Amino acid sequence: MPRYCNQCVLPETRPGVTLDADGVCAGCRSVASKRTVDWQARSEAFERVAEAARSRGALYDCVIPVSGGKDSFWQVVTCLEHGLNPLCVTYAPPFRNQLGEENLRRLVEIGVHHIDFRPNPRVERAFLERAFRERAMSGLVTHMAVFALPVQLAVKFDIPLVVYAENSAVEYGSEDASLTGARLDRRWLERFGVTDGTTAADWIDDVQLSRQDLAPYFLPSEEDIASRDIDVIFLGHFFAWDPERSKRTAEKHGFRGRSDGPVVGHSHFTNIDDDLLPIHQHAKWYKFGITRSFDSLSIEIRAGRVTREEAMERIRAGGGETPWHAIRLFCDYVGMSEHEYFTILEKFRNPEIWSRRDGCWVIEDFLVPDFPWPQDTV
Repeated sequence: MPRYCNQCVLPETRPGVTLDADGVCAGCRSVASKRTVDWQARSEAFERVAEAARSRGALYDCVIPVSGGKDSFWQVVTCLEHGLNPLCVTYAPPFRNQLGEENLRRLVEIGVHHIDFRPNPRVERAFLERAFRERAMSGLVTHMAVFALPVQLAVKFDIPLVVYAENSAVEYGSEDASLTGARLDRRWLERFGVTDGTTAADWIDDVQLSRQDLAPYFLPSEEDIASRDIDVIFLGHFFAWDPERSKRTAEKHGFRGRSDGPVVGHSHFTNIDDDLLPIHQHAKWYKFGITRSFDSLSIEIRAGRVTREEAMERIRAGGGETPWHAIRLFCDYVGMSEHEYFTILEKFRNPEIWSRRDGCWVIEDFLVPDFPWPQDTV
């Protein structure tokens, strides 16, 4: 049965989470370590990074991958405050909603050049379906593009810097200290890039996806990156990342959260721009016994805004968080029935944590007593 962190609500079944002798995960331990960080020194280090980028005299000083979410605003504002001239790039999701469109427009209006990259719909649809059928990872497609496209642009236009937001190896916890630094490299992608250890080349087939089809998803070679002296960094290494801080920064520039409709992970301010995002989160319930709420509420616990008991109550109230609206959109988009969708997910149900009881799948010794287990869907 899964063990849960004594301080937050993450189980050791979540990839990357391990518990120490006191039953505490690395993500919670990192909170204490952040208190000893010399943030002034790191801020000065980022200024040196920015100065090095500016001194190259390129058309753009940096590339910033943005979605229009609150962290995107924080990235853009921080880079502008340090005198950088950014080129922003977005991988446009197939079901970006009106709120996502409006927030992205407000971000661009801060004063940046922006590329809204829209992939070939046939390719994206085929790639999404394969990623879901073979890995139950619909989010793999977007993540692969988010990590590849900005670096492709940096190589193409000789832009010296690529700036991502937080380092999830720090925020969600990793025992490997080499993954918790300032830089994003291939090793980090293999561990935390949500690509399940695959590259675009692994998805080439003789039927639907050629190398040319998958062009947006290929990361440039290490030689190309090194020869152009491109630095790929996490802004959260230099400035303490916090979702509430990002939200405040974003709201100053017109960002709006969701006021109605379905909420992913108990937050009206995250995962709100793309109506298919819940599909990626849904598979985690089968694989790891967690919903998006486990991640977002654990961050809130560490920030002192929610108690562990309050988080458990919210998880109880949310149930299994089955995203019915997103499921219908996804099934219609890729051309499968809802029955087939759930049949595929069942193949990824983790037998080490799930068992059957009274017609329901349950997790014994689950974190939340009296959890309302949803009825079996297949």
